[in-house]
Amino acid sequence: MQDSGREETYPDLYGKLASVGPYGVDVGHALITMVEPDPGHERAYHRWYEDDHFIAGAMAMPWMYSGRRWVATRDLQLLRYPSESAVAQPVTDGCYVTVYWLTSGRYEEHMRWTVGINKRLNRDGRVFHRRTHVFTAFQDHEATVYRDGAAGPRDFHALDHPYAGLVVEVVDAESAAQRAELLEWLRSRHLPERLAGSPAALVTLFRPTPLPGDRMTYVKQVEGVDTRLTLLWFLQADPRECWEAYFTGLDEAVAESGLGRVELVAPFIPTVPGTDTYVDRLR
Repeated sequence: MQDSGREETYPDLYGKLASVGPYGVDVGHALITMVEPDPGHERAYHRWYEDDHFIAGAMAMPWMYSGRRWVATRDLQLLRYPSESAVAQPVTDGCYVTVYWLTSGRYEEHMRWTVGINKRLNRDGRVFHRRTHVFTAFQDHEATVYRDGAAGPRDFHALDHPYAGLVVEVVDAESAAQRAELLEWLRSRHLPERLAGSPAALVTLFRPTPLPGDRMTYVKQVEGVDTRLTLLWFLQADPRECWEAYFTGLDEAVAESGLGRVELVAPFIPTVPGTDTYVDRLR
């Protein structure tokens, strides 16, 4: 390529890419990745992910502007339900989850970059293979429901605000048409009622998108692209302190609506960056 009579360089291309396309602050898309390290490799996985992959394999990429890691110690894993889950078998699998926000309208560009960089990391021996992807998917943002309306942090702050807990809820409808009904019921009726007076400040709702054919082979193709919704509940309290009062029975409420079935309700707490806190409490 030529520009003003000289050969164009990589820095030139970066400048051009930054000058076009969407660059808002909205939560347009998310990467939600729940992973189970192999037994005996918990600390090695944790250090690799935090010291290398979280940065070089995610946050350094264009259009991924916020990220946070969460952990489920064994007592938190034992709170999960339903016991027969289409997401995790057994339901306790997936002791770490990481959530990232992506700029709206930049999914395709980011996906090209992430496939390229992960192939490079793999060639360079910077991928930790002693792990299983339990639930990993890029997802499109559908809605956010707030407990306190316009007061408090917005959804694009959620991964930076010091929330004390996260609950991952996965709900499946029978069909794409029913998912649209389910989404409307969740955001207009169910979630406002559940959030009122609760320790959850907001819930973000996403629908999964298929991974490209040239993804890394250790990440399985996304299930439920047409029927699934993923809900992220951001808590101002440790989930163990409020589980019985606020987070039991979510599956019963969805079943009673006749619009879907809950496949996973899983609580997490934030990791402590730069430390091995909680690594010895996973089993």
